[in-house]
Amino acid sequence: MKKQIIFYFHPVLLVFIFSTPTLAQSPAAAPKPVRATPAPAPAKPLVPSLPQSPISDSSSNQDIIKILRKAKSFNTLIRLLKTTQIINQVNAQLVTTKSGGGLTFLAPDDGAFSQLKAGYFNSLDDRQQKALIQFHVLPFYVSSSNFDSLSNPVMTLASDSPNGYQINVTAYGNSVNISTGVVNATLTGIVYTDKTLAIYHVDKVLLPLDFSKPKPTAPAPTLANAPKADKDNSSAEDDDKGKTNRATSGANAINLISIPGTILESLGLALVAAVIISI
Repeated sequence: MKKQIIFYFHPVLLVFIFSTPTLAQSPAAAPKPVRATPAPAPAKPLVPSLPQSPISDSSSNQDIIKILRKAKSFNTLIRLLKTTQIINQVNAQLVTTKSGGGLTFLAPDDGAFSQLKAGYFNSLDDRQQKALIQFHVLPFYVSSSNFDSLSNPVMTLASDSPNGYQINVTAYGNSVNISTGVVNATLTGIVYTDKTLAIYHVDKVLLPLDFSKPKPTAPAPTLANAPKADKDNSSAEDDDKGKTNRATSGANAINLISIPGTILESLGLALVAAVIISI
């Protein structure tokens, strides 16, 4: 009877022993879901790319003449860059600003130059011709999506003073407008862009307001006043002339008296002379 009882409880003990550690363990915590942070969207360009634009990400071959020639329809601008020698200044400044601000070129095409009055460029003097080309260059780099960050008025390469040769830039939507005070133009596309040089096509030649300001007129030369005659001297000279005339008249009368056969006439003339002298 005793052996049976022991044999009966033995399985129960085994179940209790092996089940106790399982009951003591706590369930593992479920992992929290991780939300992925979306990458910031790239800034939308305000100026579209032209189909023929030789866009490059390398600044090793920044030859503006070659870029404009490859883009086509910029023959007039290329010629003026060479004749005014502004291309030398632009290339030199581009080299010195590679580590800094870079350059931005607003390039009018041949159609824009054809809109000017015939002979307009040749009517400008040498200084104005150079200033007109420099007026299309900004002395810093502006990407196609950063025109709305510019503060007006914007200085140009032609700015020889804080208030001279400036433009106003207005960016809204997908449009960038340039105002000079004389011309309102629009950037129609990207000709070339890298990290330090940007060339944009502008649909009009930018004419500076400074060319429309009236030039200061030179003061008229003052004429030297003629010296005034001395009244006392002139009066004395008149008196002397009167006395001389009277003396001459008297002498003529005396000469007439000395002529023979004319005694009566001489007396008459002497009386007339005497009257004249007494006046």
